[in-house]
Amino acid sequence: MKVHDVMTTHVQCCSPSTDLAAAAVMMFEGDCGVLPVLLEHKVMGIITDRDIAIALGTRGKRASEIAVGEVMSTTMYACDPDDDIHTALKTLRREKVHRLPVIDSHGELQGIVSMNDVVLHAEHAHGKKAPDLTYDDVVSTFKAICEHRHPKVAAEALAAAG
Repeated sequence: MKVHDVMTTHVQCCSPSTDLAAAAVMMFEGDCGVLPVLLEHKVMGIITDRDIAIALGTRGKRASEIAVGEVMSTTMYACDPDDDIHTALKTLRREKVHRLPVIDSHGELQGIVSMNDVVLHAEHAHGKKAPDLTYDDVVSTFKAICEHRHPKVAAEALAAAG
């Protein structure tokens, strides 16, 4: 199974100059939690609903006063539409991210593959023939994504709170 078999092709996008209020509306209307940030048809970053929430909670400004380019992540992990889905899952696990932009060899956005897409395409193994994308693939990927990046720091914070 290839990434193009699983990915979402109709993707909401924004530019670095889009303000956070407009980005939030795009996410709401598109029922998504991420927007690839495009400049001249090339993906230059990504912004998530979490990025917006943290920016609004820490900057003391209105959403309409903050540009996406100020808070987007430029550290981005992506995959190719022709990659095997298990290659994409390895990237999701390794980088602890829920979504990957799907970018072709010309650097153009083709879609996005998310854990939601993976979950919806997973199947139970029946008998000896295993499906291309199993529930075990989903659980192991989600478990790796959810694991704390800094277990010691998380444990210390939990101990201090308790």
